[in-house]
Amino acid sequence: MQIQLSGHHVEITDAIRESVNTKFAKIGSHFPQLESLSVTLTVERASQSVEVTTQYLGAPVAVQAANQDMYAAIAQAVKKLEAALAHRKGSVKSNRHEKPQLDEQEPTEEEAL
Repeated sequence: MQIQLSGHHVEITDAIRESVNTKFAKIGSHFPQLESLSVTLTVERASQSVEVTTQYLGAPVAVQAANQDMYAAIAQAVKKLEAALAHRKGSVKSNRHEKPQLDEQEPTEEEAL
């Protein structure tokens, strides 16, 4: 899985890059159809945020997490992305199965009254 990492008002250090790669590698093993991730790290005055976008099974999936600690924000983003991908996978699987057909019967004389 390819991870594109960028920073906004933050320098991407080796420790941050290693943290992102190890945490998101676990998601790559759970969802092998996932080809690439775009991770943007942003530092504001009071918070540090992580935004992750990807394409999964034909639909865009995006999550965002913020915390005062960058590493905690990365961990939150990983949890949110895993939940979003599982939700997307479940909705694709539910559309694949046939839905039960309802039998339409004509009402009897008692039901018609």
